[in-house]
Amino acid sequence: MDYTDAFLKDVLTRTKVIAVVGVSMNPVRPSYYVARYLGRKGFKVIPVNPGHAGQMLFGEKIRASLSEVPKEVDMVDIFRRSEAVPPIVDEALEVLPNLRTIWMQIGVENADAAAKAEARGLTVIQNRCPKIEYQRLFGELRMGGFATGVISSRL
Repeated sequence: MDYTDAFLKDVLTRTKVIAVVGVSMNPVRPSYYVARYLGRKGFKVIPVNPGHAGQMLFGEKIRASLSEVPKEVDMVDIFRRSEAVPPIVDEALEVLPNLRTIWMQIGVENADAAAKAEARGLTVIQNRCPKIEYQRLFGELRMGGFATGVISSRL
């Protein structure tokens, strides 16, 4: 899957509300810090994880499923194994009328679910991270010590 920078930037620019499926309460887990980062960048992040349903995370109640999230969700970011993607996509297509994008995290791909979502007119991104792409495309990797143009052996 090859996505142009313009395409990814357009998706991230038009997105306002993201449901993060598989979010963790553990701050060292990627799903936690990706959701936290996106929230700090101005996206409204709706955490989804049945194991933590009802608890609060980033000022939002964790939902058990996509059927419980606000209808204005326009992106679903999936932090689940590839084989778990089809029922998540099916539920998203059924209950989220404003959904525009299905985003599958690094290492997550499912061709059948992607084709189903694309057939319904949705944008599908697989095997990428919106946090990494946001940082890369909006010039923030420098802040993390990447792409600074400085080579040094000093710690």
